[in-house]
Amino acid sequence: MMRHLIIFTRAAQLGRVKRRLAADIGALAALRFHRAMQTQLLRGIAKDVHWKTWLAMTPDFCTPIKLPGGVTMLKQGQGDLGQRMAHCFRALPPGPAVLVGSDIPGIGFAHIASAFAELGCKDTVFGPANDGGYWLVGLKRLRPIGGRYGNNLFSGVRWSSPYALSDTLATLGPRTRTGFVKPLSDVDNAADYDRWRRSDAVRL
Repeated sequence: MMRHLIIFTRAAQLGRVKRRLAADIGALAALRFHRAMQTQLLRGIAKDVHWKTWLAMTPDFCTPIKLPGGVTMLKQGQGDLGQRMAHCFRALPPGPAVLVGSDIPGIGFAHIASAFAELGCKDTVFGPANDGGYWLVGLKRLRPIGGRYGNNLFSGVRWSSPYALSDTLATLGPRTRTGFVKPLSDVDNAADYDRWRRSDAVRL
């Protein structure tokens, strides 16, 4: 079946992206970072032929951006973060799917390929973040995920907290096979931003 990569992001609007980062470095600098990450993903992993890429952007009725060939827009729908992530997984054609955030500078082809490889023998896969959350989640999508919340893996999660990953794992049923890929860090504050600016990966 076709593999699906979802890039989960927000429309680049001043004052509405990376608000925690903006509190440290200013809204304009945060917007520039947000745009740089979107561009990096769309020029890199989004164009790989090993998966079909979807750009899931909120709000649903934002002005579309120019996309590389083969990348398709996907509406996130309404609700909290978990509801919108679940909507994206439900909206796709059949096949294993991996969802990534758009504020992780270190994401590369090998990370996504590793996640799909995990889904070859696992039901779910996560990419842990150093703050207790996760930068990647993938579902095999061959059967509903059980647990405390039925097939909604993202209910009851304390988002933007050190418990986001542990809360999500707690919803999995006892028979759910879960894999993990390499931890990566996002950019949420001035210290993260300064490390990113000093890295060789910065391309503005």
